[in-house]
Parts: sequence; C-alpha cells; structure tokens
Amino acid sequence: MQDWARGLGFSQIGVTGVDLSAAEPGLAAWLAQGFHGDMHYMAAHGLRRARPAELVPGTVSVITARMDYLPRTTAAGWQAFELGRLARPREGVVSLYARGRDYHKVLRARLRTLSERIAEAIGPFGHRVFTDSAPVLEAELAARSGQGWRGKHTLVLNREAGSMFFLGEIYVDLALPETAPATAHCGSCRACIDICPTQAIVAPHRLDARRCIAYLTIEHAGPIPLELRPLMGNRIYGCDDCQLVCPWNKFAQLSRLPDFDAREGLSGEQLVQLFAWDAPTFARMTAGGPIHRIGHERWLRNVAVALGNALRATGDDALRAALQRRAQDASPLVREHVAWALEPAAVALSAGHPRQTAG
Repeated sequence: MQDWARGLGFSQIGVTGVDLSAAEPGLAAWLAQGFHGDMHYMAAHGLRRARPAELVPGTVSVITARMDYLPRTTAAGWQAFELGRLARPREGVVSLYARGRDYHKVLRARLRTLSERIAEAIGPFGHRVFTDSAPVLEAELAARSGQGWRGKHTLVLNREAGSMFFLGEIYVDLALPETAPATAHCGSCRACIDICPTQAIVAPHRLDARRCIAYLTIEHAGPIPLELRPLMGNRIYGCDDCQLVCPWNKFAQLSRLPDFDAREGLSGEQLVQLFAWDAPTFARMTAGGPIHRIGHERWLRNVAVALGNALRATGDDALRAALQRRAQDASPLVREHVAWALEPAAVALSAGHPRQTAG
C-alpha cells in the first residue's frame, strides 16, 4: 500500500483504530470555551468528530495519508524568505498551502484512486474518503497512526517532513494492522507560541481559533475584531508564522506534484493590485484554488486591513488612494474595513504591538 500511495504523490500511509475516546475530554473542553468561534459546525457535530464509527457506521480502521505541499521550486532558506515578506508591508502575503490548487480536490481524487487499487488487490470493501471535509479528528488520527506528533501549535509534526503537508483519511470496514504512533519531539521549544502575532496559541497544544489569523481571514465571515486588525500586518489569507519558525520545518519536503506550484498573481503581489480585483477577476485568479471559497467580499475585507496596516507603516499615498477608490463599495463589510484602514486614530493601536513593524 505504501508503494501505491507514493506513486500517487503521498508521502506516508498509516493505520489506526477508531477508539478516540481519550481525545473526547479535550475536544469537549475546547468547544465549551468557545475556541471554535464562528465554526458552528464544530459544535453541531460535537463529540461525533471523535467517533469514526458513528460518522460512517461499520468503520473498523482508518487509513491516514499525508502529502507534502511545498512548491517544487521552493529554494533553500525558504523559511527566512517567507518571514521576510512580513517586513514588506506593501506586499500581500498568502499562506504557502493556498498558492496552488485546492488541496481538497487533489487529495480526495488520489485517495479514491488508492481505495480502488486496494479493492483490486483484496476485493470490494466498504470505505469513505475524507480530506478536511467532514467531522473528522484529522490531527488526532494522524498522530495515532504514526504520521507525526501534535506540536504545541496543534499541527502534526514529522521528524523527516516538518509540518508542511496535508492530511487525508479513508474510513474502512476492514480490521487492518495498526501502525505505531510517533513520539513527541518539541521538548522545551516554544517558538510557535512566542511568534504568534495575535497570541492565539493560548497554551501548548491549545489554540483559540477566534484569535488565529488563518481563522480570521478564511473562516470568519463578519467584521474582523478591531483589536486584532493591526496585528494581522500584510497577511491576507492564512498565516504561516508558527510553521516558519518551527525548527522541524528545516526538514520539510517539496511536493512531487505540480498542483501545489504557486500560481501567478498570488505570491509577491502588491496589495494595491490585489485590491483592484473586481469579482470576475477574483473568480478567474482563484478558480480551482482554496482562496476561491471565501468569495470576493471577504478577499477585499482582508486586503483592506492589510492596506490600512501598510498605510500606517509607510504613509504611502498610493495605498491611501487605493482605499479611497473603494470607500463607497457596495458591500457594507468592505466599506467598514476601508473606513478603518483610512482612520488615523487607529495608529495608536498599530503602535501598541511589538511585532507590528514586522507584519
């Protein structure tokens, strides 16, 4: 199965059982504290996320898979280079994973192909494929099946691959031999906790999504909280900071697939250009990619915040002019963030965070 998986672009396959009861108290506490924010589906699914056999009756084992996503052209020193983007306030920063094709589509299709090959070898079996698309406790399943350990930022870390990979699962009605879990190797390191611009990692292994820039720019549909806007810097879709400083990511592997190569227009682009996209341009530039699902309105909201932060850092009249051109935008959400971006009084907020000048 490993050879089939590697032929499909996966880096590793693992197997675990379906008893995740030990993870239920932590999940329940996380939900009770409201750390899921506006992701109401999290609360709606509740503990079902930790009960694979309830989600897919008859499930006995879970096959887990990981797939590296660093673009094939990624050069040595990429972590420092990406962190350097945060010091160029006029440039919009998109999370590395989101610069290529939508991973949901890539992994789902290849997991289905892997399932077909298994069926050809052993005969028909019940199964269902998931890729961040249902109430599945992905990181927990990955850790239990040997894909890595849970880092203090809550992501899965692998000694040979860091954390720059996607996860997918196949729920099966077969009792398969389980792979051994990996041991943890974070030690006393807290680089991910210390660098988080919004202090969203409230404790080791505990993330308050409501403060996470990835959540704010992707999952959150409404106005971004005022106190968090200055801390977002020029990050317009996602945030990689906790991964960029992680020592284990010096071992991150390049993807073998062209799907995750950075698309033109999503890496190193100026905020003024990105803010000028109309709805058809947004649809065309993001078609088939993960950014497409947030829609044009949220895109403009995110870029407006970044422009406001850049304006305060540089005083560049070109940034002010770009914002003023959208001051009467049809969307109340966009107008509100543009007004904030142009508001001089918000400078005091921007100056209050020690990392703001780097973001």
